[in-house]
This record gives sequence, structure tokens and C-alpha cells, in this order.
Amino acid sequence: MHDDELAVETARVRRLVDSQFPAWRDRPLRALPLAGTVNAVFRLGDDLAIRCPLRPDDADTVLATMQREAGAARAFATAAALPTPELVAIGAPGHGYPLPWTVHTWVAGDVGTPSGAADSTALATDLALLVRRLRRVDTGGRSFAGTGRGGHLPDHDDWVAECLAQSGALLPVERLRDLWQRLRSLPEPDQHVMNHSDLIPANVLLRGDRLSGVLDAGGFAPADPALDLVAGWHLLDTDARAVFRAAIGSDDVEWLRGAAWALEQALGLVWYYRSTNPVMHALGRSTIARLLTAPEVEA
Repeated sequence: MHDDELAVETARVRRLVDSQFPAWRDRPLRALPLAGTVNAVFRLGDDLAIRCPLRPDDADTVLATMQREAGAARAFATAAALPTPELVAIGAPGHGYPLPWTVHTWVAGDVGTPSGAADSTALATDLALLVRRLRRVDTGGRSFAGTGRGGHLPDHDDWVAECLAQSGALLPVERLRDLWQRLRSLPEPDQHVMNHSDLIPANVLLRGDRLSGVLDAGGFAPADPALDLVAGWHLLDTDARAVFRAAIGSDDVEWLRGAAWALEQALGLVWYYRSTNPVMHALGRSTIARLLTAPEVEA
């Protein structure tokens, strides 16, 4: 998926496990064909999962990030009252793999898709309850810190411009440029709240059409209250999305900022993964289709 992607073969991960955690030597190991873009994921036995970062970086920096994200994930699990992976161990570089890697508990469930439960008011209600629970967590006086989604929308102008420049043969670029120009200047929130920060289908686990778990909670942090509203655009069609919005209580401005964050994310998915990750590419397309046909966005 990435030009600088690390080689993370099953045989290499097997050697890492056997040499560093010999108690797990007899557990079967298999790679999972997930849509993840940050880590290669492997199933270790029935109750563990291994995550190996795909992009090169400084090993000490990666280790510090893993430790910080583990703390954030624990706080998320407490607030969400839903199963989420727990950190079990951190492995060291070795056998030609240059970075730390992690072992987490396995959380059962069906990974969400853009259309699998798109008309479910039950899922819409579950997602809204999750967002409300997260918002109740005290930020400790903090606000968004970083350069990703969740801060100031205009900070992403350069990225959106790059995405549009790359998407001429893929998307209705002029309509999307006009839409971004309208959404980027929306009034900003009075304060930030706690967000999962990446509520895409790949991070949502379902049992039938009910929310049963959440993955990748290491980004749990203060951000624009509209950031987690992207779940509505990524996972739900019109009627269910209206239930989601009403259950959260978003006003017009907050709801449209959520549309802006969803647009910023979806634009990158379409062109960047067009030939390497069909699941993420399709997610970008479906989310943009929802945005372009939503009356409140086009108004």
C-alpha cells in the first residue's frame, strides 16, 4: 500500500514470536486480510492478535507511541463500555524486522462495512450512545494536539488540494472542491471533547446489526466534537444517519463539520488506495457518494 512499506511476512513474525515469547511457540499464526493501513495484523491462537507497523520509523519513537496508545485504549474501554483490544505484550525488533510490535487480546465480531448495516437504526443508536459516552469523559482541560483530523479544518487545505489534483479521473473534482470550500470555513467549536478519532467501518465490530466492539482506540483524545460524526457518513444511509444525528443532538454547524471531516478523509482514500487497498478505496467512494446526495450538505 505504501512505497516505503516494510516486509512483514508470516514466517518472520513466527520467528519473532518463538524467540521472544516461547510460551506461545505452539500457537497457530496466520495473517489476516484486513483493510488496515498502519499495521499488518496476525491472529495468534484463538485469543491474541499481533500488530506490526508497516511504515519505517525510529524504533524508540514507535515504542513510545505504542505505550501512549495503550493507555489511551484503556481509558477508551472504560468509557465506551464495549470490548476493545487490550495490550498484552510489546515485542522487540529482530529477525530483520526493525520496529517494536504488539500483542493484543482478540475481540470477536464482524468487521463493519459501508453497506452491511447501513439502514439499521439499531446500529445508529448504538453508535450515538458510544459517541455520547466518550463525550462525557473529562478532557482534563486539554484540546486537540497534533496535525491530523480533529483540529482546524483549514489546516487541511493543502492535503485536500493534493487529493483533488490526484482524483481528476476518479471523482467529480469541481463539485468536491466547491463543497470543501463551503465546509472548511464553518464556525469552530467552543470546546473539544474526547473522541475515538477514527470511527471507520474497519474499526467497528458488529454482531448482526448491533455494535459489539471497537478497534484501534489508541487515538482516544480531545478533538472537535464533530470528528466522531464521520461514523454516520462512513456506515449509515440517510434514514439511519438521521437517527444517529438526532440521538447525539448535533446542531447544523456541528453536523456539517462532521461532514467536512468525513470528506477530508474520504478524498484521500479514493486515490491513495485505488490500486493497493480495494476496501479503503471503496469506503472513500461510498462516503463521498453519501455526502454528495445529502440535502443538508448540498444546501
